[in-house]
Amino acid sequence: MSWLSVDLQFFAGEKTEKATPRKRQEVRKKGQVAKSADVTAAFLMLIVFLVLSFSSGMWRDAITRLFRQSFQHYFFMDVTIDSVQLIFVDLLQQLALLVGPIFLAAIAAALFANFVQVGFLFTTEPLQMKLSKLDPIQGFKRIFSLRALVELLKSILKVLFVGVVTFSILWMHIDDILSLSHKSVGAIAATLGRLTIQMGLVASVALLFLSLFDYLYQRYDFEKNIRMSKQDIKDEYKKTEGDPLIKSRIKQKQREMAMRRMMQEVPKADVVITNPTHFAVALKYDEQQADAPIVVAKGADYMAQKIKDIAKKNDVMIVENRPLARALYDQTDVGMVIPEAFFKAVAEILAYVYKTKNKL
Repeated sequence: MSWLSVDLQFFAGEKTEKATPRKRQEVRKKGQVAKSADVTAAFLMLIVFLVLSFSSGMWRDAITRLFRQSFQHYFFMDVTIDSVQLIFVDLLQQLALLVGPIFLAAIAAALFANFVQVGFLFTTEPLQMKLSKLDPIQGFKRIFSLRALVELLKSILKVLFVGVVTFSILWMHIDDILSLSHKSVGAIAATLGRLTIQMGLVASVALLFLSLFDYLYQRYDFEKNIRMSKQDIKDEYKKTEGDPLIKSRIKQKQREMAMRRMMQEVPKADVVITNPTHFAVALKYDEQQADAPIVVAKGADYMAQKIKDIAKKNDVMIVENRPLARALYDQTDVGMVIPEAFFKAVAEILAYVYKTKNKL
């Protein structure tokens, strides 16, 4: 059995267990999540080309108006500091109005793609300066790691896939391309713009398709990296729930404190009901505190004997009633008002006690 225990200890450090919710929460706070940058890039590219596709007419009119204004108005203006500044500001405003919708669409697409993958997450942990990132040995390990090889193969696959798709678009429109030399400048621009948007949309869909596989790989790699060993899970449990030895000591201290408080209440009791050796229940009746007697202390065996000793030292009357003592011990807790079923029996005992002590 000795060699078997050593073997189990050897494998205890292997990270074979799925990450616990606490571990997932900790790595998420550090910005470590299962996310594919390819999904974000492909979706952003698709949205941008869709916006270009639907706003192509607006772009054509805006560019035509910009060229017409430049050659009909700006061309005849005197070259001064004020005129140059005026032209620059005017052109900048027109370009901002032209590019602004695409820029906003790109930002919205990037935010949406990231939200779909990881939900809402804001952390500055990845931006913090860490000297470990400057370690050349770790840098070489990252460069020549399996992950780097996978990223290289992904890049080659993306280039080949997008290249084939875009070339197919060009090949299907080869007649339009060969006839460009016989068209006007406007027709050439329209044809090139249409082909560019078509290639962009098809390439975006192709990249989005490939990015789904990348997302699955990123999830697999993430789950693999956050795996835990059996010892890690035990250590986390100790941190979360506390060391069992310490918890037992704390509970013991709490029991001792509760016992001391309970014993301090025995001298204030009106009567201690016993069976007489195994159980003892101390009762106190205060009409201002409750409508019925309250259990201020109870115990069995050693504790019962201790309650009786304290009662004797403080002239608290002890009454023997075997069934009542056992029933009160089983059905009540310290600080609890006695159940209604015991009112008559306890009232008779208290009357006897008060009579004995001349309290009536």
